[in-house]
Amino acid sequence: MKLACGIWLALISLIHGVGLDFPTTLKEIHAPADSKTVTADFAFTNNSDKAVMVAKYDSTCSCMAVTIKNGKLRYAPGESGVVRTEFSMGNFSGTVDKVVALWLDQDSADKPSLVLTVRVHIPVLVALEPKTLKWDLNGKAEPKTIQITMHHEKPIRVISVNASTEAFKHEIKTIDEGKSYALIVTPTAIQVPSLCIFRIETDCNLEKHRIQQVFATVRRSSAITPGGKP
Repeated sequence: MKLACGIWLALISLIHGVGLDFPTTLKEIHAPADSKTVTADFAFTNNSDKAVMVAKYDSTCSCMAVTIKNGKLRYAPGESGVVRTEFSMGNFSGTVDKVVALWLDQDSADKPSLVLTVRVHIPVLVALEPKTLKWDLNGKAEPKTIQITMHHEKPIRVISVNASTEAFKHEIKTIDEGKSYALIVTPTAIQVPSLCIFRIETDCNLEKHRIQQVFATVRRSSAITPGGKP
């Protein structure tokens, strides 16, 4: 059963005194922009005076595979092993934390003894700020802008922008060819809730960074009135 990442992170304080000692429970990796997978190994040793059995292990995400070297699950006093993680980067960018939990023998299902974290730093070649534009329902249908900034050794140009709905108008402006653009978005109607996905296609030479998505939405205001009602 998958456990929520937040629950597992709250259990980090339990990593000591359980029999298997890890020199580190956090591995940070700075991945090249063109990487498809990254691997992190967590070495451990049974420094207790009793055999320790790994009952099961699991990750928070299907994007990360977890194995234990040689499939060995029982460790006598003094024996060592390695937990290997392999993260498929897909379209992730920025800093991504992925968590692995290990249950030792006698652990309850909701309390793994060990929590390991893989922190991957993935270059952001196409920076989008903000990624979501928001308008209040029945507010002002004024234009708002998403800044598109390229962070690559080679120029990256915006080729096209396609919207999932006609509820929003958009215009792409070139600020600095191959380096900076502005996507200007305006809702066509502000009286009904709506959501639009903008697909931004670039000529980036790295496929995983070529297509980007941003969002625009008209939604009910989250502001609270003095009477306590939204």
